Amino acid sequence: MKLMRSLFLVTVALSFSLSAQESGRWELDKSHSYTNFKIRHLLANVTGSFREFDAAINLDQENPSASTVEFTVQAASIDTANQKRDDHLRSADFFEVETFPTISFKSTAVKAKSKTEFDVAGDFTMHGVTKRITLPVTLLGFGKDARGNDRVAFEVETSLDRKDYGIVWNRAADQGSVLLGDDVKVSISLQFSKKKPE
Repeated sequence: MKLMRSLFLVTVALSFSLSAQESGRWELDKSHSYTNFKIRHLLANVTGSFREFDAAINLDQENPSASTVEFTVQAASIDTANQKRDDHLRSADFFEVETFPTISFKSTAVKAKSKTEFDVAGDFTMHGVTKRITLPVTLLGFGKDARGNDRVAFEVETSLDRKDYGIVWNRAADQGSVLLGDDVKVSISLQFSKKKPE
């Protein structure tokens, strides 16, 4: 009897533990998310996006510092609405997508600045170079969709120096200037859905 009771308590505890872990996991809604960038080209800016990306978060609403996030981009999915330019960006002059197919971020710490503003530190890897960076993350809010599923959305606006990651290609332009800027402005918006248990 004692053995059965012990097994029962262990089963209940394990079930509760798994349920608690799963309750914090959210799936990315790619149709309502984007990863965009902007870089200076001569006098104006060229904008683009990555079409293939994925993210996973484990969200602890009671203790945000215990939350985690992982984000991965397929470098070959770069799209600036110009095939020739995109092919060049995939080449050894820039992303070298055959050698370095992914761009990734994995959080190491989350610090709440307010109820909606967070500093998320983590390891960012691009073009084979990994650096510890801190991303400013804004919580856009929580809500429910038409099916009653919980939703949450976040936004990131930051700037990266491409030369820090070994992407140094450039070309001289008129009057001593260069073709491309070094700073890349990055804009990421991610919406997640937590489906109800079946």
